[in-house]
Amino acid sequence: MTAIMIPAPQVDESTTVRARPATAARDIISIAGRALRAVPRELETVIPPIFIALFFFVINIGTLQRLTESGVKGFDIKAFMLPTAILIGVTGVSRAGSLVLDIQDGYLDRLLLTPVRRLAILVGHMVADVAIACALTIPILVLSVILGVHMETGLAGALTFILISALWSLAFAGFGYAIALKTGNPAAVNSAFLLFFPFLFMTSSYVPRAQLSGWLNTIAAWNPVTYILEGLRGLVTSGWQWDSLLEAVVAIAAVGTLSMSLCFAALRGRTRRA
Repeated sequence: MTAIMIPAPQVDESTTVRARPATAARDIISIAGRALRAVPRELETVIPPIFIALFFFVINIGTLQRLTESGVKGFDIKAFMLPTAILIGVTGVSRAGSLVLDIQDGYLDRLLLTPVRRLAILVGHMVADVAIACALTIPILVLSVILGVHMETGLAGALTFILISALWSLAFAGFGYAIALKTGNPAAVNSAFLLFFPFLFMTSSYVPRAQLSGWLNTIAAWNPVTYILEGLRGLVTSGWQWDSLLEAVVAIAAVGTLSMSLCFAALRGRTRRA
């Protein structure tokens, strides 16, 4: 029997359509979009923070208003407590818990098999965090205006207030992502917020820094949250105080440098194991 050789079809390489990898921006937008679409299904991750922030804001005003405003002429407890309420509301709000679920159900491992950039996975979640933090800040600001707080820096100051709050939320979220990627344990991620409470109370969160004394004043001087609070309070009560704003940005950058170093190192460790 004579074998008949059938020539392979010739493919014109010039007309072949090949898939191209998406850009880094496209990867980030895709990850961020997925994270934001999941928020309505996971309202338990965003409702408690805003409820707690509003609760502390209203309770502290009701408890301290008569005492402080009668003892200090011209002192507005509502404006003073607003930054504290905001930081309580936005600190620890992140999609790190959802990232843990992705690790546990294997979605992250499947995602790592795709051409998506590894860095975009983390950055995309953080973009969603900034959007959520901004959204959580707005209701507290609206309530403060209803209660009579006047923003001395106007609309531009309010937008700056929201931006600084969101940047702080992002800087602190890095610790949650580091824990999530390192442990894959939801309980460990949820406990990350507890790291913030000592920093909040060992600062000028409830009394002006000038009223602190002894060891508490020393700790407050080294506490980055002190400078964030003072920067935010300046926007509300004193107008544009560029020194305070610069100190707030530097404090956020210092915390963010530490937290981001930890979470990006944890990402590298996680992707090596995948």
